[in-house]
Amino acid sequence: MSKISPCLWFSSEAEEAANLYVSLLPDSRIEKVQKNTVDSPAGKAGSVLVVEFTLAGQRFMALNGNKPFDFTHAVSFKIDCADQAEVDRLWDALLAAGGKAVQCGWLKDCYGVSWQIVPTAAMKYIGGSDTAGAQRAMQAMMGMVKLDVEELKRAYEGKSAA
Repeated sequence: MSKISPCLWFSSEAEEAANLYVSLLPDSRIEKVQKNTVDSPAGKAGSVLVVEFTLAGQRFMALNGNKPFDFTHAVSFKIDCADQAEVDRLWDALLAAGGKAVQCGWLKDCYGVSWQIVPTAAMKYIGGSDTAGAQRAMQAMMGMVKLDVEELKRAYEGKSAA
């Protein structure tokens, strides 16, 4: 088990967000929900203070701080996806409740947390041994919002879209 785990600060949505996140990936679960025992600046007695959860084997903590802070793209969570179907499923799920697509496989979920939804094959194309192909794939990726494995492959191979 790692000694380091990210802590995500929410105003009051920690449990809701953690439940969404653990529903998306295998090896994910809520570990513990800790409630405020007394009224405090973090919330009323009985309200959720901290949610400890595991997301794809990585421990996280979500904190209700009762004061809004914005998440930025300076910190994001990258999910390596086995194929386009997994990219599509996670992309749609994270946008479904009011998230916002950004660019190059990045999105912000409805809580403002930044995610990178990346097919594993993308790195094969943008970092491939064919320098010209890698450049074409990178250029194609820069024009995408959600990453498309087949488009990246066509760009790498120098083939135009059908």
